[in-house]
Amino acid sequence: MKKYTIPLVIFISVCFFSGCSTIPGDRVMQTSTIDALLAGVYDGSMSCGELLDYGNFGIGTFDRLDGEMIILDGTVYQVKTDGKVYTPEADIMTPFATVCAFQPDLTFLITDRADYKGLKTIIDNQAPNQNEFIAIKITGSFSRMKVRSVPIQDKPYPPLVEVTENQTVFELKDVTGTIVGFRSPPFVKGVNVPGYHCHFISDDREQAGHILDCEIISGMGEVDSCNEFLLVLSGDSESLEDIDFSRDRGGELDRVEK
Repeated sequence: MKKYTIPLVIFISVCFFSGCSTIPGDRVMQTSTIDALLAGVYDGSMSCGELLDYGNFGIGTFDRLDGEMIILDGTVYQVKTDGKVYTPEADIMTPFATVCAFQPDLTFLITDRADYKGLKTIIDNQAPNQNEFIAIKITGSFSRMKVRSVPIQDKPYPPLVEVTENQTVFELKDVTGTIVGFRSPPFVKGVNVPGYHCHFISDDREQAGHILDCEIISGMGEVDSCNEFLLVLSGDSESLEDIDFSRDRGGELDRVEK
C-alpha cells in the first residue's frame, strides 16, 4: 500500500515511499502522529510484520487502540486490559508506533534507587542533548512499577483523553524487566510525544504496559542516539482529512501520558 513519508534529518522533504526491507541505524521511524491518535484515529494503517521491517525496538498501540505495544529484540508484545501479555500475529495492524534498529551508543550502570522522575534525570545527565532523538533501554530491578493499558474502542471513536479515563492500571511490585522507550525533542510537538514516552515489560513476559511511575533499585541503561526521523502516514488520506492539526493538544497529551 502506498504511503506518504516525511523524512526529517536537517531539512524536511516529501516523497512517495513503498516500503523497505531494512532500516539504517540511528533512524527513528514512526507511523501516524500523536495528534491524530489524540483526535481518535485508531484504525490501523501498518501491520506488525511491516513495522518490524523498520526496527526491532519500539512502542505503540494496536488497531482500535487494543492495548499497549512493546517491541523488544524483534518481538512484538501486546498487553491488554486483562493484564495479560500476548504476541500478536504479523497481520495485526497498528495506528501509531515508533521504532528503531536499536544499536546503543552509550551504556551506564544505575546503582542508586530512583523514581521515574529521578530516572529521567539520570538519563538526561548521560545524554544531555535535548534536541536529539534517543531510544532508551533500561534493564533492571524495580521495587514498584505502575503501568496502564487502554480498552479496545468501537466507532464512533472518542478522543484519547476520554479513553484514558477508563484505563486499567497495574501496580507491579518487586519486578525485574525492561523499560523500552524514547525521548523526543521539543520540536516534535504534535507529531510525537516531546520528552519521555516509555513502556515496560517484565523478564517473564507476563506483565507490561505504558509507564505512569516506577522506582528502580538498580540496573543498566542503554541509549541509542538517532539523527534521522522518518514519518509514515496512512495511504488513506480520508483518515486525517477532518482533523484540525493547528489545534494545540498539549494539555490533552499531558493528561493522557500521566
